[in-house]
Amino acid sequence: MPPKPLPYRVVRRKLEAAGFVRVNQTGSHAEFAKTGPEATRTAIVPRHGEVTSGTPRSILCQAGIGLNEWERL
Repeated sequence: MPPKPLPYRVVRRKLEAAGFVRVNQTGSHAEFAKTGPEATRTAIVPRHGEVTSGTPRSILCQAGIGLNEWERL
């Protein structure tokens, strides 16, 4: 089941809980990054009131976070 639409602030808090930090913002999109032992992962998040239904799935894929881990954050 794909993640449901979430407010931007919830997405930001969950990414920060997973170790990501906001490194840049261009227009209405924020870039979060996390440096790991093998590579740096980045996730682009639209800074809108609500992140719509298909976007959270893309953010999870970019961040390398599974749905179960996302729900625990």
